[in-house]
Amino acid sequence: MKRKHSLLAYLCIGIGIFLLLRELRIPFFVDLYSWQSFLIVIGIGIIIHSYTTKTYQNLFIGTLLFGIGIHLHGVKHYSFWIDDWSVYFIIIGLAFIIRYTKTKKGFFLGLFSILLGLLFLFSEQLSIYTSWLEPIVSLLERFWPVLLILLGMFMLKRK
Repeated sequence: MKRKHSLLAYLCIGIGIFLLLRELRIPFFVDLYSWQSFLIVIGIGIIIHSYTTKTYQNLFIGTLLFGIGIHLHGVKHYSFWIDDWSVYFIIIGLAFIIRYTKTKKGFFLGLFSILLGLLFLFSEQLSIYTSWLEPIVSLLERFWPVLLILLGMFMLKRK
């Protein structure tokens, strides 16, 4: 039997722990008192809910929020963290792959997204071999939000 409000319960527990740690001001957790960490908590709550209720479609959004939260937290707090827009393609790809482990859907889209993200991430180091890609990459760097809009519209139209 599924619990009706288990997602809300997991989110309340996670947010409660987050706020309690913030109020206690434990030195080890000082860097965790940010909105980026809040994304991580929400992502973990959705992931736990997905596994406990076996609604594995929600693994994608949970992993996406968790990954974006980790990335934004790393950018803010660690000087060595990679701050490039191509990391979002890698996070999206990982979310598809994690969802694939339970639903068997989206593996190739996830793999393609990860490879595309890695290509863009290392495009400067690979410029010797991929100089022909430079105009395409510069165009995509400028207008990649349009691609996201088109992808979203395509996904809405598709059944």
